[in-house]
Amino acid sequence: MSRIYNFKENINEEELKNIANILKEGGIVVFPTETVYGIGADATNDKAVEKIFKAKGRPQDNPLIVHISNYDMLKSVAKNINNIEKKLMDKFWPGPLTIILKSNNKVADSVTAGLDTVGVRMPSNDIALKIIEASNRPIAAPSANVSGRPSGTKIEDIYSELKDRVDLFVDGGPTDIGIESTVVKVENNTAIILRPGKISLEDIQELGINAKLDKHIFADVKKNEKVESPGMKHRHYAPNTKTILIEYAEDKIMVDKVDKYINNNKNLNIAVVCFDEHAKYYQNKNIKIIKMGSIKDPLQISKNIFSILRYIDKLELDVCLIEGINKDHIGTAIENRLIRACEYNIL
Repeated sequence: MSRIYNFKENINEEELKNIANILKEGGIVVFPTETVYGIGADATNDKAVEKIFKAKGRPQDNPLIVHISNYDMLKSVAKNINNIEKKLMDKFWPGPLTIILKSNNKVADSVTAGLDTVGVRMPSNDIALKIIEASNRPIAAPSANVSGRPSGTKIEDIYSELKDRVDLFVDGGPTDIGIESTVVKVENNTAIILRPGKISLEDIQELGINAKLDKHIFADVKKNEKVESPGMKHRHYAPNTKTILIEYAEDKIMVDKVDKYINNNKNLNIAVVCFDEHAKYYQNKNIKIIKMGSIKDPLQISKNIFSILRYIDKLELDVCLIEGINKDHIGTAIENRLIRACEYNIL
């Protein structure tokens, strides 16, 4: 059973050295970033990276993101960085933006899933940066969860499923954002968002950069199709309980859809995940009501959504209905996660 280092209040320097030594020796460590918790390993060590895939039960064709702490480290994993990529780095690093870059072939082959590109980001979480700096090597780190399950945004949600699969946990408290980083690839002078996150299409366009969403943001990827970003392929973010997404619309339309489903399925044990403002409409309906945050505060919803998806399974219900969110700014990312969590079951 893995140890937990508590870095919620401060970073213990001796424990930080131990974390670095574990990573240098080919171990794997769960640590916080500003987005979600990650399972980290030395990105240049094939055997260490393979431990990540084994711990998560992760398909080998799903590439990993490499985390760095400075621009010298960037040179050790990527090459031929263009002006648009530099502009994105200058604005959003450190922060929740992953950029798909040309690999210099110095990271483990399993990190890139056999591609000639590598996803790189510089996190803004102080614990993550200190761990990378102390280990003095780029760290490959997908989200801390068993593949297909909701990502981990606090240690309490993921310890039981990973305690016998990793060497150490670093507890930094709940993550700030709650959903994974935005992943961008620059192609033909256009920034293509492969996976949406807190940094939105609108944020990138404000820099005067041409930007667009990849066609797979709200659609599945074909089985044999190669992907350059995590979160585009395979079952993702899903609880074990059957979940159905209620397509975002005017309040009354969404509530009426939920009411109709409840009335037509009175034999089922049902939960509804809804905006705080909508909870009053579902009272006295003999269902479980779970508030996800205010419709006016999508960032709060992003912080809550993965913990809510995990909580759903603890209720042991037949089905859970989840209200969708307006698809602009960070709402694009939340809706992307919900569509995949519901495995494209949409009302």
